[in-house]
Amino acid sequence: MNKTKFISLTAGLALAMAFTLSCSTDPDSGGGYTVSYGSVSHGGKTYKTVKIGTQTWFAENLNYDPGTGNSACYNNQASNCATYGRLYDWSTALAACPSGWHLPSDAEWDALMTAVGGSGTAGTKLKATSGWNNNGNGTNDYGFSALPGGYGLSDGSFYDVGSDGNWWSATESSSNDAYGRRMFYDLEYAYWGYGNKSYLFSVRCLQD
Repeated sequence: MNKTKFISLTAGLALAMAFTLSCSTDPDSGGGYTVSYGSVSHGGKTYKTVKIGTQTWFAENLNYDPGTGNSACYNNQASNCATYGRLYDWSTALAACPSGWHLPSDAEWDALMTAVGGSGTAGTKLKATSGWNNNGNGTNDYGFSALPGGYGLSDGSFYDVGSDGNWWSATESSSNDAYGRRMFYDLEYAYWGYGNKSYLFSVRCLQD
């Protein structure tokens, strides 16, 4: 199965079914990142932040319930939100980040890939050192700590937690789809792709 596009995977599954900054030193367990993290508060939760190249990113998936739009915990279980963050459709993701932060554009995701040496090995370098199926963990060289939150479909079904992570960008590919990035437990790449805006993906916020 082609893993280079979100659409080929998620559409294939659907068809198969019926169709205030502060600093703290907090190295990732077992990883190579030992530089200080920052932090920012949003919706009563404090998130770690990390500078990679010229950009400052959330160092964990967003877990914020905006109370509007369409978002959910994987399998509607709060424990999955606590571990992997919340999943959002594209329009909800656009407005989910705190003031001073935003959903990154496709070009800003490209800049992250460049900063870590290219998308060909970005999956390994950005994935957390634990939490991925079959020991498909990364080295977390930059403190990004990517986790495999899976994804959801508009019919309420969920797939692939522990196996892959999917993150929205703010850039549309068409009236129905938007770009993002995807990482798998068994591959070192970070894939560029697109998915239907109704799908539920993870969110990473980028500082303005």
